[in-house]
Amino acid sequence: MEYMPKLVPARVAFLVFALAPVLAACGQAPQAAPPPPAAVTVAKPTKQTVTDYDEYVGRFVAVDMVEVRARVSGYLEKIHFQDGQLVNQGDLLFTVDRRPFETTLAQTKANLTQARANLSFAESDLARGSQLVRDKTITEQSFDQRTQAKRVAEASVAAQEAAVRQAELDLQFTELKAPVAGRIGDRRVSPGNLVTGGTGGNTTLLATIVSIDPIRFEFTFDEASYLRYERLATGGPDAASRGKGVKVTLRLIDEQDFAHEGTVDFIDNVIDRSSGTIRGRAQIPNPKGLFTPGMFARVRVPGSLPYETLLVPDVAVASEQVRKYVMVVGADNIATQKYVTLGQLVNGLRAIKTGLAAEDRVVVNGLARIRPGAKVAPEESKPPAPAPQANRS
Repeated sequence: MEYMPKLVPARVAFLVFALAPVLAACGQAPQAAPPPPAAVTVAKPTKQTVTDYDEYVGRFVAVDMVEVRARVSGYLEKIHFQDGQLVNQGDLLFTVDRRPFETTLAQTKANLTQARANLSFAESDLARGSQLVRDKTITEQSFDQRTQAKRVAEASVAAQEAAVRQAELDLQFTELKAPVAGRIGDRRVSPGNLVTGGTGGNTTLLATIVSIDPIRFEFTFDEASYLRYERLATGGPDAASRGKGVKVTLRLIDEQDFAHEGTVDFIDNVIDRSSGTIRGRAQIPNPKGLFTPGMFARVRVPGSLPYETLLVPDVAVASEQVRKYVMVVGADNIATQKYVTLGQLVNGLRAIKTGLAAEDRVVVNGLARIRPGAKVAPEESKPPAPAPQANRS
């Protein structure tokens, strides 16, 4: 049996007391240092005068659109244009066979010559009868008959003159000329076909012409916008214009900027009951023929009078459900949340209508790294320079 020496109780107590601090230190974790304040960039808002704009989708329509139809019936003899070309007012487009109408004109002229000869004889006969009736050579009845014959001859001459004018018109109508300047469509009838003319509903359609420059743009807007525009017009210099003369800008579907300018020239007089919208129209210069009737585009209409507002970079605006806010840094470098009402986007800067003061320092960079009430390390940045309202949406 192995001998185990006994420890003296006092020595054991001393060892436990000496090792206690070491054991206690082993059971405690070191405390982490607090994180430094988040670095953000701040800038004060910029003051600028801006105008609110509304955007709508619409279509281009031609100022003039004419259906070319024959006024006289006959066989189509010749076509004087290429499909789709630009034509000027008065350009010859179609020719109908003229020969039957030339014959008719010659016949009516011959009839007119005969009627004038009859009138000349009746006038001479009446002149002789005047002397004879004074001499009691002929009776009053015979003289009245000669007077009636002269009047009948005069009416015959007038009728034949009208027939000649009609025959001349029919002969002119065999040449169909462009009533307006613009772009003509494709021919609907080939030469050699019989075309029906006249004023009835069964006349033959030969082609269509649409004017190019200027062109109109039609769009619709809701009743609330209409009321806003009407109140703006009432407060303007010309309340009776109802918004006519207002400058608008347009952009096509493949463009980014509203680079095309026009002028409102018409607003309808009724609101559509089914849609609750009203029709507006602007006139746009189209010297290069870029705009085509039926083409879609977006139009931007001034929705307010010019007003002064504050602008901040659009990246400084954040969302909380349906509300918008910005983070501002106070003198104590504490980030605070401010809810704002947004306006138009101007060259990448967002107009702030309410909720922001001119002296506020707005966080423009590092917004995702901070929370309301957090201490930050702000770095001052120059306010964005004011710029004219861009044509970009």
